[in-house]
Amino acid sequence: MAVAPPDEALRELGDVVDGLRALPGADALRWTGPEQWHLTLAFLGEVAEDTLPDLRERLARAARRHPPARLRLAGGGRFGDRVLWAGVTGHTPELGRLAASVNAAARHAGIALDEERRFTAHLTLARNRGHTRLRPFAEPLADFAGRDWTAREIALIRSNLPAPASAAPGAPGPRPRYQTLGTWPLGH
Repeated sequence: MAVAPPDEALRELGDVVDGLRALPGADALRWTGPEQWHLTLAFLGEVAEDTLPDLRERLARAARRHPPARLRLAGGGRFGDRVLWAGVTGHTPELGRLAASVNAAARHAGIALDEERRFTAHLTLARNRGHTRLRPFAEPLADFAGRDWTAREIALIRSNLPAPASAAPGAPGPRPRYQTLGTWPLGH
């Protein structure tokens, strides 16, 4: 489950990320592309096809209970030396409540979530494939501030993983492809 920033916001972030990808050591990171950029509200894992109708209904109800949220991609950081991310500011408390509702909808639809994690609004930019220090990549993100935008819907996104390759784990290769299975307007 996710919120997708608008194309204009992704282009602004893309300009900054282009600069990060030119830094020494950037080739050691597994970068996500704009087509993969979204704010994850809940990671549902494998969802059986027969569960989807009930899940869709519950997600529609959850979305109606939350108003659109005014947001901005701004700043950034890292989760240790594992993940580089862009930050989100604005109505992030509302986004957190929306994430909690989406998680509850999934649980009530019979989906076993791996674990409850505290929601941290962020957009993943890169994952570390080795021993690269992420601090030099996170520091330039500190001053980034994109334009305001309004999250008006949530989306159920399926990650279609590429066929296993013979390359080492984390090596460059095909990326997952995302497929939107449904969207629901917020606050209607």
